[in-house]
Formats: sequence, C-alpha cells, structure tokens
Amino acid sequence: MLYRTVEPLASAAFRPYGDVLDAGPSGGRPINNGTAHRFDEGGCLDVSDGAATPVLARFRAHEQALEGPWRQMERHRLGSQSFIPLGAARCVLVVALGESAPEAHTLRAFLVAPGQCVTLRAGVWHHPLIALSAGDFLVVERSLAGDDCELVALVEPVVLAWSTGGPQGASDAAQPSYTLGRGAA
Repeated sequence: MLYRTVEPLASAAFRPYGDVLDAGPSGGRPINNGTAHRFDEGGCLDVSDGAATPVLARFRAHEQALEGPWRQMERHRLGSQSFIPLGAARCVLVVALGESAPEAHTLRAFLVAPGQCVTLRAGVWHHPLIALSAGDFLVVERSLAGDDCELVALVEPVVLAWSTGGPQGASDAAQPSYTLGRGAA
C-alpha cells in the first residue's frame, strides 16, 4: 500500500498537475462598478476543439471516508477538467503524473476547500471525486461523442490520512503542515 497525508491546496504545490483558483479575502479585480470582484484562473483550461465542446455539469457527490484504500485512477487525455465546490462542499483530490500509468513517486493528495477550485491539465491522472461530505460540485469539461476517460487499477492501493487531526477545527488559512509518506501495510 502507498500511504499519503493530505496537503492543503496551494498553487505552487499543485502546479505540475494543473491550476488553482483561490478566491481568498483579497485579490481579484473589481468589476461591475465595484460591486463584485473577479478572480481569473490560470491558463490551462482546455475544453474545446473541432471535435468537442465545453460542458458545464453539476456533480452531486456522496460522502466518502478519507482513508480509502483508493484502488483506481483516471485521466482525460483530450482536455482539462475543473472542479468547483459549491456551498460548503470539500473534497480531496488525489493526483499523479505518468505517461502510461500513474507513477507512485508523483502521487499527492490535496484538500480542496470551499472558495477554491482546481483545473486538472489534460492527461493528469486523478482519482474520481472523493467528497468529504455530501455536496455539489460544478465541473467544467469537454463533451464529445466518444469517451475520453481512461481508467487504470493502481498496482498499490493508496491510503490517505490527516497529519494532525484534519481540517476540522482549523481554518482554511491555518491548516497544519502536511508531509508525504510511504509505509508498509
């Protein structure tokens, strides 16, 4: 088994896998005569070409236990996929890089908190949505006539844990520091 602890989602740490849009208390730019602020995501949104069109979907996720073990990953080679938690929804995103299969040394787990959203680059391996409580997520992806979802079974299942008690009781801005680890079953 592979063991990983969940990391707080930060742009620099997530950069190999995609982009983070974090609408924190400051930043963005004023719009609509100052009645709103706009936060733009980085440049990896890739959802249309001659064969596909962008689609906006709502996923209604069921609560899942954090630990797993998580046994599969998927990827979308032809386009990016964005996840936007609605309301107080939170999820953990397990991601990895690899040409023909997820490479264990690149596998990481990130907490996506309310107010944050992520866009996975085309071809990035990820576990299907792991919601920490039942909730809705807005998903921006490609719609095509064919299938662009490649599933693989993991050679070693992944077990997740919080390093020091998890996000309960800690504000999003003051998450404890997390580490990656690998251990025996």
